[in-house]
Amino acid sequence: MPQNTTALRPSTGQQPHLARSLSNRHIQLIAIGGAIGTGLFMGSGKTISLAGPSVIFVYMIIGFMLFFVMRAMGELLLSNLEYKSFSDFAADLLGPWAGFFTSWTYWLCWIVTAIAELIAIALYTSFWWPDLPLWIPALVAVLILLGLNLTSVKAFGETEFWFALIKIVAIVTLIVVGLVMVITHFQSPGGAPASFNNLWNDGGMFPTGPMGFIAGFQLSVFAFLGVELVGTTAAEAQDPEKNLPKAINSIPIRILLFYVLALIVIMAVTPWREVRADASPFVAMFALAGLGAAAAVINFVVLTSATSSANSGLYSTSRMLFGLSVEGTAPGRFQLLSRHKVPANALLFSCMFLLVSAVLLYASSSIIAVFTVVTTMASVLFIFVWAIIVVSYIVYRKRRPALHAASKFRMPGGVYMCYVVLAFFAFLIWALTQKTDTLQALLVTPVWFVGLGVVWMILRRRPEQAAHHELHRVTVAADREAALAFRAGVHRG
Repeated sequence: MPQNTTALRPSTGQQPHLARSLSNRHIQLIAIGGAIGTGLFMGSGKTISLAGPSVIFVYMIIGFMLFFVMRAMGELLLSNLEYKSFSDFAADLLGPWAGFFTSWTYWLCWIVTAIAELIAIALYTSFWWPDLPLWIPALVAVLILLGLNLTSVKAFGETEFWFALIKIVAIVTLIVVGLVMVITHFQSPGGAPASFNNLWNDGGMFPTGPMGFIAGFQLSVFAFLGVELVGTTAAEAQDPEKNLPKAINSIPIRILLFYVLALIVIMAVTPWREVRADASPFVAMFALAGLGAAAAVINFVVLTSATSSANSGLYSTSRMLFGLSVEGTAPGRFQLLSRHKVPANALLFSCMFLLVSAVLLYASSSIIAVFTVVTTMASVLFIFVWAIIVVSYIVYRKRRPALHAASKFRMPGGVYMCYVVLAFFAFLIWALTQKTDTLQALLVTPVWFVGLGVVWMILRRRPEQAAHHELHRVTVAADREAALAFRAGVHRG
């Protein structure tokens, strides 16, 4: 019965293996770091100005939907420990084309996101060294990240652990300080006392109407990019059957604490109309509290947040290139591992593209405009990847009911919830068409998929790809027979 096969490639001898060096401590903090990005620290001010207090529901809805994406991913990854990431089960369940499209798209997702974060790093660094050319800190950051990732996967995990810890401490501190300000009835510069009544006493919870609420979704999606990063650590996680469920199940608590509670406190202390769209509400909170070093402290926190995101991007892109190389849809040199069991050539290749950030900073006159376009494009590409995970789960439930029945980590809501999530993604795409800058990025994205399609039509004619297709066809047929036999056995029982 082939229900435990990956159906990814014919055996060609011993394949290189990534080291399982990420402990539960690393996995948990990588998952947290993936869910807390620059979008929360810097983008939440603009989101609040557009949606008002309804931004709380925006974050809760997005987090709720993405939790089911993560649960679907978790069940699939644990159904076969040969899967190294979600691109593997996409190739297995949907066909070799899906693995190709998912891997290369996810690679571009993080390249684009990392470029945006490196631009942010350069801008944050100018707080301390305003006369330093912006391309220099971007270049230095790329070299530092390359060094950290080349050392070992444990070094990556350790770096992400501390980066995430800094973000957690900053948010928890903000919540505690904000609650103290509410209890002591602190008065904002506008004269309004700090109170939870500020959430609904100025136009209610939806003061900007339905379109303001929808505008909140446009910007908030970017804050969640990377929540699926834990899925790319599967091949390097110690005891994945224990650690992956822990990381995934903690997502709702993280969202409630780090997103919802933090925003509630911010809007309780400062009425939403007084929150500046072009500034970090986190900086403003600490400044109101009378902490003189607030700007420097939060600037450091946001700098580490951007560095953390870029670090995650370099890690995940190199692992995707490693998988593509093993599949035969990327140059073979990308699957070569260093003595530390990391894909060094893949890391170097991704770093070459990250250097684009330094070029943009050197040549562009409108850094913020470039930042906006690349982050919006990243959001659209991530939605595609999340949708592939959900569609893969639907196919898995149909083709491999025995594995689902034996699963100890089943997705709540099953297939029905998958269709709800896909409908939500369709809503997000529609929401992105309602604003000019996001619409422009949305219209550019199909060019990437057309290009991938052309390359795939060429690659699929190769003998090794023909073997992949034949193996997939055989596996689908065998799965169908096994599924019929299982259902018949269940019916008889």
